[in-house]
Amino acid sequence: MPLLTYETAAFGFFNAYGNTVRKDSVDYVVHLGDYIYEYAEGYYGWGYSLGRVSLPNKEIYSLYDYRKRHATYRTDLDLVASHQNFAWIPVWDDHEIADNTYRDGSAELNNTEDSFVRDGGVSVDQRKMNAVRAYFEWMPIRQVDMDDNLRIWRSFSIGSLFDLIMLDTRGYDRSITDLYWNTDYIHAISNDAGRTLMGGRQENWFYNELSRSAERGAAWRIIGSQIIFSRMNLSAALGNENPFNYDQWDGYLANRNRTFAHLYENNIGNNIMLAGDSHASWVSDLVWLGDKPYNASTGEGSIGVEFAGTAVSSPSPAGQNITIARANNGSATIVRANDELQWQDLYYRGYYELHISQEAVEAQYFGIPTTRTRNSLEISLANFTVRSGENRLARPVAGGVVESGFLKGGRVVQTNVTYDTEGMA
Repeated sequence: MPLLTYETAAFGFFNAYGNTVRKDSVDYVVHLGDYIYEYAEGYYGWGYSLGRVSLPNKEIYSLYDYRKRHATYRTDLDLVASHQNFAWIPVWDDHEIADNTYRDGSAELNNTEDSFVRDGGVSVDQRKMNAVRAYFEWMPIRQVDMDDNLRIWRSFSIGSLFDLIMLDTRGYDRSITDLYWNTDYIHAISNDAGRTLMGGRQENWFYNELSRSAERGAAWRIIGSQIIFSRMNLSAALGNENPFNYDQWDGYLANRNRTFAHLYENNIGNNIMLAGDSHASWVSDLVWLGDKPYNASTGEGSIGVEFAGTAVSSPSPAGQNITIARANNGSATIVRANDELQWQDLYYRGYYELHISQEAVEAQYFGIPTTRTRNSLEISLANFTVRSGENRLARPVAGGVVESGFLKGGRVVQTNVTYDTEGMA
């Protein structure tokens, strides 16, 4: 299955969707969110230069707005081909509603009179209702709970091979997040026991699903989370005062600790966390740092692995026009600052595929050379293996060699070998 997140029409074409169709290399698509963006043209990208202006050309709030934005995205032929050829298992992230959305608001719109007036008389709840209705109208998803219109979290059992547990760590019942102006406050409360990414009902369901999966003998537990689960020290970019992205699980430490506690204390292994959101690629051993011993060289002490994917078209967090050399230098700094992080790439847009068997999970990362034109080209970036029962990345990680980024204990060999997916099926 391919894992795909984040597309902004203004930044380029959705070639990654078409490549999986042309290769016919997967059975279905898992999409971890940000299927659309809510911004007006020019706020985040300039689609005029590509003839890809998202409609309506304004910040979207109404039901018509969200419907029209979904319809505009569906004019991309590679996205259409993916929907025509594969079953999709999607969840939303934040931009299907609004940037950094949480239970009571978002970065743009909050439950205050000033916000209500400034944003044209639209309330938080009305905007969320409009976005959610349009999402269910356009996306291949059924309502999970007839008594809970906002519930999108659900699970899928694929025989005895794996259970796919899809979370909603954004819109369902998330405590207040980093809204850009309150970073110091969110940092200060990041370890409060009452903070939750998903609300008590979903959190209890999540732990019960993990236990049920282990008890029924599923070989693997694949967990779809919109945001990065592993600790991610980004002090090189963010500074030492607030060195973490508190909109990720790093802003909800008690919730993450409860998850780790359930896995370790119940001896639930073979866990694969999936994440999107960051516009970059990350591969980490899954370990409870500070509570469980961990050997970064061998992976001993880990309880699973996290694979986080980059964007289909949205730019790198290091900048849209960053060179590969500068991007790789940035990756090296990030990897060295995080013991459990084994590989990171800031440069390429793309996707990754998971190939799952009883014996192992294989993850293959692919980069798109350019999204400025519609094409069928891609580069193989890195391949990873997780063997059943080992709960860590197989060593040497990625076979010791990757195409781009930075690999802990390995080498980057930049070959620029580009494959044309046309006719590869």
